[in-house]
Amino acid sequence: MTCYFHENADKTIDYKNTETLEKFLNQNGRIKGRRWTGVCSKHQRALSRAIKQAREMALLPFVIR
Repeated sequence: MTCYFHENADKTIDYKNTETLEKFLNQNGRIKGRRWTGVCSKHQRALSRAIKQAREMALLPFVIR
């Protein structure tokens, strides 16, 4: 597996881009791990920071029921 963000160079990690961030959340709203998403460690750290920032800004939910 190769990193999603290395394959798609036009995709950037931004907390305002909720469509991209939702791909990396499971059905309960938790952040998926690197083994499930296939993202490298550098992008996984940036991705988790962006998801947490989007949650604080109320763009993404903390928990999905």
